Amino acid sequence: MIKARDIDFSYDTETRVLNAVNLEIRRGAIFGLLGPNGAGKTTLISLITGLNKPQKGSLEISGMNYDRHRSRILQQLSVVPQDYAFYPQLTVSENLSFFAALSPNKNRKYSIEKAVETTGLDSHKNRVAKHFSGGLKRRLNLAIGLLNNPELLILDEPTVGIDPQSRHFILQAIKSLNEKGTTILYTSHYMEEVEQLCDNIAIMDHGNILMTGKINDLLKQKTHISIQTDREINAKSATLMPFFAQDSFKQQGNQFEAILKDTQKLPELIQKLQANGLNITHIEFGSQTLESLFFKLTRTTLRD
Repeated sequence: MIKARDIDFSYDTETRVLNAVNLEIRRGAIFGLLGPNGAGKTTLISLITGLNKPQKGSLEISGMNYDRHRSRILQQLSVVPQDYAFYPQLTVSENLSFFAALSPNKNRKYSIEKAVETTGLDSHKNRVAKHFSGGLKRRLNLAIGLLNNPELLILDEPTVGIDPQSRHFILQAIKSLNEKGTTILYTSHYMEEVEQLCDNIAIMDHGNILMTGKINDLLKQKTHISIQTDREINAKSATLMPFFAQDSFKQQGNQFEAILKDTQKLPELIQKLQANGLNITHIEFGSQTLESLFFKLTRTTLRD
């Protein structure tokens, strides 16, 4: 569905926003694109949607490139942005009718009915959007994105700032759309959503793809360990360092995470800690979470 090969992009001569990005998203997938602020996600999406053009490399959507097939590509995709993309002074019906009129889709009435059904807005059709809760506004945003019956749906933080019930409804709607054949590119800072929804992910930072693959395979790292003791651990001590992969551990006070070199030596590590007078109060070992993988790769510090 999407094939990016060695994509470079810069907004000025000094800062390269994307660096030789390679990415492939198969048709019918729910693909999670993750990264901290400033990672390059928005820029990459702007290339996929044709708002900008790669300065180096190639980008294909359904085997087509924008130079020759721009109008056909744009008819196949839709973007639901993080910001609200509707007129708050209009009702649901008025918003949907307006945006449907901008689409080349000839069966607009049917498209509106399907969008309303998918997003559960039937009982709200005559309500003015500015009076909606955050959850209803997110559902209207999604409904507008469905009016052209997209083959590729790009969702940018579609559940930010809403209550758990509305989030659950939207996630179920996304799953349903995917089961009917829609390819979905999903960006979110809610790691549990990505784990729940996506079959494949890419983690990027500073314009580079750091890791990509099937989410289940990426999380099956059986050597990940997290230990908490009753007092501060000197994880860099000579007696403990040989147990860990180089530069793999992060420490904060009496807790640390690391990658074991040899899982057979876990009992020996526990004995070493106890010999140093450290009582283990909590230990986790086995598959890592998406959040721990994300922070390990990006080594994220606070950003604006």
